[in-house]
Amino acid sequence: MNIKKTSLYATATAASLALTLTACGGSGSGGSASGGSWNKNATVNIGSLYEPQNLDNTAGGGQGVTEALNGNVYEGLFKLTDDGKVDKLLAQDYKVSPDGLTYTFTLRDGVKFHSGKQLTSDDVKYSLEKVIAPTSQSARKSDLTVIKDIATPDARTVKVTLSQKSISFVYNLSYVWIIDSQAKNLKTTEDGTGPYTLDKWTRGSALSLKRFAGYWGDAAANQEVVFHYYKDATALNNALQTNAVDVVTSEQSPDSLDQFKNNQNYKVNDGNSTTKLLLAFNDKAKPFTDVKVRQAVTDAIDKKKLLESIWGGYGKLIGSMVPPTDPWYEDLTKVNAYDPAHAKQLLAEAGYAKGFSFTLDTPNYDPHPTAATFIKSELAKVGITVKINIITPDEWYTKVYQNHDFTATLQEHVNDRDLVWYGNPDFYWGYDNKQVQQWVKQAEQADTTAQQTQILKQVNRKTAEDAASDWLYLYPQIVVANSSLSGYPLNGLNSQFYAYDIKKKG
Repeated sequence: MNIKKTSLYATATAASLALTLTACGGSGSGGSASGGSWNKNATVNIGSLYEPQNLDNTAGGGQGVTEALNGNVYEGLFKLTDDGKVDKLLAQDYKVSPDGLTYTFTLRDGVKFHSGKQLTSDDVKYSLEKVIAPTSQSARKSDLTVIKDIATPDARTVKVTLSQKSISFVYNLSYVWIIDSQAKNLKTTEDGTGPYTLDKWTRGSALSLKRFAGYWGDAAANQEVVFHYYKDATALNNALQTNAVDVVTSEQSPDSLDQFKNNQNYKVNDGNSTTKLLLAFNDKAKPFTDVKVRQAVTDAIDKKKLLESIWGGYGKLIGSMVPPTDPWYEDLTKVNAYDPAHAKQLLAEAGYAKGFSFTLDTPNYDPHPTAATFIKSELAKVGITVKINIITPDEWYTKVYQNHDFTATLQEHVNDRDLVWYGNPDFYWGYDNKQVQQWVKQAEQADTTAQQTQILKQVNRKTAEDAASDWLYLYPQIVVANSSLSGYPLNGLNSQFYAYDIKKKG
């Protein structure tokens, strides 16, 4: 799971629907049509709130490292496009054995790392083993533990044998960066195959990438991109207004949008997000071991009012972990819908007629403190007392994610298709339902995407009925850009932000 602003990088997703495997190339880019001239030597300045924790996506780099480096500096065998399809990238071709257990990949010829070293099958083997290593914090670690053996018959061939079928295997590989097996100090340096090389990272300020002259594919449309990092949305918007940045990857202050909507120098784009804001219960800690208590809390919070108060007319209520862009989406907002009277009834049935109190561990960046205050007010109406404990992202990672030392927390989950984590009883929220676990396993071993989709719809409904968490809302994905720009990504799939197609006039 990519989790915004934290050092956590450990959620995985389940499987894919019918994956479209084509030649590499971008899609879903924003801005005006690419006709006319643009400056091929331009520097594109990108504004973001999400600075990397470090530059290694297997070592807790967080959302920021994905946003800046995924697809730009590092590439995988496959690529997740902006519209959610999976394209071949460093894999020129691949074959699957009839039993679905052996995948044979043929690598593209002539691919070089930024250090000048030729890409070989040994690098792919190294990169896969790095992801599933005991110390890895990779988003794909759990999914890829199905890897039983990795063979390298020759420099361009990788043969991967699985311990069991995994319909999501190719999809999951789109998250695995292929790294030079000889590279060192990957938390502060890089050696990828992408269209940009790392130029400079000034912690707390900016990270710059420069066009890689030896890139195997089409050259980046700009000479340089600089990710500028800001502490809050107001500072980010001020930077856009003063032309310090050309584009904002994800607008976090909807109250400020009118100044851009009513100005011909800017374009406001409302794309598709996969980021869910969760009130995550520790389902193994009282009183949230009781499903009626979880349902009561869910019923007591007016999520429509919360969404409106934070995002105005943007965002969406979904009622589950599944956004509309996932194949197994269903609108489950009527399950455990807002009903304070029913919440009180459930609390009485659970033995808490007089309510109870709990501590809500809350990350210190927007919108969490605001959402926590709203939740506290709503739950007070049904007799529940909430103590808000503000913590840093690093504290959240250690206290909540690693040690499971919490009763309830707020957090954003960025990845698409991450419903399957409710099939893992060891995940930080501790939801433990044997039927759900069986369904998740069956879905991953399904023969067809139609079977997989049908099973995961059952998982979606069951977790919603059990109020395994309270899914407060789906974030909007608002990208604001200078009108001189085109080719930027519109959607917020897993927080990636491909910069190589961005064209800047002038």
